[in-house]
Amino acid sequence: MRHHSHFNIGGFLLYPHRFHLHDSPQHSWGIRPFIHNYFLAKSLDKVRLGGSLAFITTRYTMDSKDTDVREYLAARADLLGAVRLPDNAFKANANTEVVSDILFLQKRDTPADEIPDWIHTEENTDGFIINSYFLNHPEMVLGTPSSESTQYGRQDYTVVPVPDVGLATQLQKAMEFIRGTYQKAVPAEPDKSTPADTLPADDSVKNYSFTLVDGEVYYRENSMMKKAELNATAENRVKGMIKLRDCVQKLIALQMDESIPDSAIKAGQAELNQLYDAYTHKYGLINSRANRLAFERDSSYYLLCSLEILDEDGRLERKADMFTKRTIKQHKTITSVDTASEALVVSIGERAKVDLPFMSQLTGKSESELIRELQGVIYKDPTNNIWQTADEYLSGNVRKKLRQAQKAMSTDPAYKINVKALKAAQPKDLDASEIEVRLGATWIDKSYIQQFMYETLNTPAYLRNRITVNYSAFTAEWSIANKNAAPYNDVAAYTTYGTDRANAYKILEDSLNLRDVRIYDTVEDADGKEKRVLNAKQTTLAQQKQQALKDAFKDWIFKEPERRQTLVHHYNETMNNTRPREYDGSHIVFSGINPEIKLQPHQFNAIAHVLYGGNTLLAHEVGGWEDVRDDCRRYGEQTSGLMP
Repeated sequence: MRHHSHFNIGGFLLYPHRFHLHDSPQHSWGIRPFIHNYFLAKSLDKVRLGGSLAFITTRYTMDSKDTDVREYLAARADLLGAVRLPDNAFKANANTEVVSDILFLQKRDTPADEIPDWIHTEENTDGFIINSYFLNHPEMVLGTPSSESTQYGRQDYTVVPVPDVGLATQLQKAMEFIRGTYQKAVPAEPDKSTPADTLPADDSVKNYSFTLVDGEVYYRENSMMKKAELNATAENRVKGMIKLRDCVQKLIALQMDESIPDSAIKAGQAELNQLYDAYTHKYGLINSRANRLAFERDSSYYLLCSLEILDEDGRLERKADMFTKRTIKQHKTITSVDTASEALVVSIGERAKVDLPFMSQLTGKSESELIRELQGVIYKDPTNNIWQTADEYLSGNVRKKLRQAQKAMSTDPAYKINVKALKAAQPKDLDASEIEVRLGATWIDKSYIQQFMYETLNTPAYLRNRITVNYSAFTAEWSIANKNAAPYNDVAAYTTYGTDRANAYKILEDSLNLRDVRIYDTVEDADGKEKRVLNAKQTTLAQQKQQALKDAFKDWIFKEPERRQTLVHHYNETMNNTRPREYDGSHIVFSGINPEIKLQPHQFNAIAHVLYGGNTLLAHEVGGWEDVRDDCRRYGEQTSGLMP
């Protein structure tokens, strides 16, 4: 999680549902919390000095009366801040209601001399033990502190979510109070316990790579470089490939730099040819088994392998194009264009947005001139005053956008063009015959389900205040209160739409939650232990009643004209309101791509979808991988060593 400009969080993020966030206070040092606190401590140990770490943890890490864990953490890290989440924060993905905290820690260089206040706990006004930090910083509690009855039969502390306020909005505001200063990593000085053949890592050396230090071969792994244990022949092979690798990377850098003349590229290619010929004359192909065994651990080994195009028998067919051609498309800085349309293409390609000041620099035109010339191509979003391209603005929830534009037009006539374009982008309204409704559809208000229940099951008037339909938006679960209150002589509940083992109200509840009705019997096995066994006959009968109830609902839902009109309008507004965005990637410039590779229009558009869509799946048909593989092999032969 990274938000505040003063603070970059690195390290490990612990997912709460993996550590059972339902531990009670009396079990705060049970096996599950012990494991959780163990991983918390071990994760902190892995962070470099000055590094930052974010934890999601149960509230008992902060609220436990036992301060051992907090003292351990405080001795090794500073608390930059903490956020207490409401009890429903993980209901959707972990199916648990529990108060949890996000702790932001920064590892110390030296142990703390003083015990900070956040080690301690105090009683709040309701008598619950709470960490001093949250009592002193109530703005970091994203909800209202309250109490609830627990499974242990007593009252316990909880945090109730604030109604009508999104958790993301609250969290963003709370993050403004997290303060920290980024500290650059400083290589550790070797101490007496450090082997003599080990050195602190050089930042200029890529991780998992060989390098030369005073003529000796070292291998970098994470923060340390260790002298490689090689025989004389293998050491000479590695030294030769280090020179080849560095030459290849230098040539790649030269091709990327638009200021480098062709003569410098030619010189780099000549050097690469000379090094390659000398190396292979002495040690054979880079792809050979001996060279692979010597250099395979280097992260650039397969880059070097791609310098050789081999035939089916593994013999050299030819050198890769990098030896003789430019294999990387340079980035060319565009400093001026003639038209507003060209400026828009450059802005989207280089800035990934409509950047009017940048476009004004390119054209020499004022922003108002650009807006006038691009009318109908770009639109100003009235909710944030940001200019967007037509494909972005005229997509998504266009019904909501139309209402926003109409409201903005009432005070600013400039939004008339938005309203006109959005009206044309509205999805076609569906009528009742085109809308399929099933029991359990969450867009239908519970009052309609309750009305259907009362009318279809002839619920007695004296029970209508007791047998009620409820829906929880947090759990997406339907429930029917007092579903067993109907008398056994109720024909509709126990015969027409139910059975003596599952009445119609129970079947309706299962149907609303998209569950098949199942009837079980409890029997004893040979050892006298009870177990549940499916009653096939009763289950079949109950499922027949369930289907009858579903059919009755389909006949009922659109039967009454006023109800039909209301539901159809609601469906079109809430469900039939989205226009998919059509992504256009023709403006994207791929600096660094092999110029021999020509992407197809659909590939450009797919890349635009990845860049701007937020979430994208690029899928292919079953059996299509062979074509993809063949394309990759063909392109690999054209690449310069950039593709192994």
